[in-house]
Amino acid sequence: MGRRIAVTGASGFIGGHLVTHLAARGDEVIRVQRPFQGEPLAAAFRGVDAVVHLAGVITAPREQDYFEGNAAATRIVAEASRETGVHLVYVSSLAAAGPAPPSAPRREEDPPAPLTAYGRSKLAGERAVADQSRLSWTILRPGVVYGPRDRALLPLFRLSRRGVLPVVGRRTAAYTFGYVDDVVSAIVAATRGDSPGETFFVGHRQPVTARALIEGIRVATRGRAVVVPIPRPIVRLAAWVGDAAGSVRGSGVLIDSRRYDEVYAEGFVCCVDRLRDRLGVEAQVALDEGLRQTAQWYRSQGWA
Repeated sequence: MGRRIAVTGASGFIGGHLVTHLAARGDEVIRVQRPFQGEPLAAAFRGVDAVVHLAGVITAPREQDYFEGNAAATRIVAEASRETGVHLVYVSSLAAAGPAPPSAPRREEDPPAPLTAYGRSKLAGERAVADQSRLSWTILRPGVVYGPRDRALLPLFRLSRRGVLPVVGRRTAAYTFGYVDDVVSAIVAATRGDSPGETFFVGHRQPVTARALIEGIRVATRGRAVVVPIPRPIVRLAAWVGDAAGSVRGSGVLIDSRRYDEVYAEGFVCCVDRLRDRLGVEAQVALDEGLRQTAQWYRSQGWA
């Protein structure tokens, strides 16, 4: 018999994949819409087996907007989960932990040091969850999540099809990536509530450099693009332009100040052993295969 899972952010990139996966398993999905209010949320959560909180703010013009969407809203969800006695899976971000180079990947027990307003707001959301007494919870911190339906990497695929791919950031920096299907597997495992009160990094164990990502996209888009390193001052200028465009469009810019700070950090790499050891989940999709599937989906949908 299937379970009943409440999902916030069900219409988003990861949420859409999660809903499809749960439905295919025979689970019933309760889609929870914003704005979040205590009593309606508690009513929606009664009788469910778990709550997955994915809804949040990724790009915003003001730091306050991040905290309203990623901390205050999460507190409301956590309080409703506690009131109804249901296990909560909060999907946070590696950004909440902060940067780390591939030579010294972050572990869950390391003190967090978020670099951006987004990361600080996601960490505040984590604390809003952990502060709830008598709440059963699991926190997941994915790295860069990509795959079909993703719009964050889409501009790079489009540029590649047009014949040019920019490389930005530190040459030695690297990042933890996770194909969306692997991230969904981690979320589903966390809904069992087998390790309540624990935080897990999520992603593939092989870090990805900016150059490796660009080369992977070039191959996935049939290998005709020219790879062009971009000087840092030009990237800084593009980030300012992205800030202005993002404040109007809300999302979909290739670079803004948040991404600028991230790409010129020492890297965002984490150790994912705890996820394997405690929840039995390990990422299966390597970068080249994930990018190939992503490019194929973009082509099939006419996105790139």
